[in-house]
Amino acid sequence: MEVKIGIADSNRELVFKTGMEPDDVHKRVEAALTADAKAVLELEDEKGRRYLVSTDRVAYVEIGESARRPVGFLS
Repeated sequence: MEVKIGIADSNRELVFKTGMEPDDVHKRVEAALTADAKAVLELEDEKGRRYLVSTDRVAYVEIGESARRPVGFLS
């Protein structure tokens, strides 16, 4: 599953693939965003790397399957 996190005042977004279930990611994001000030959103990708983002910098979070691109010519 692919996760995209938009960072405030940044032109780029953090994009990674995780083995977590969409509901688990949603719960972690919601818990971090509704927590007290200076909370940190923590997620892990498929390779075991951990991503820590301060919740006051999170602009948006997109949770979903990565789009499969067709290969070859389409008719």
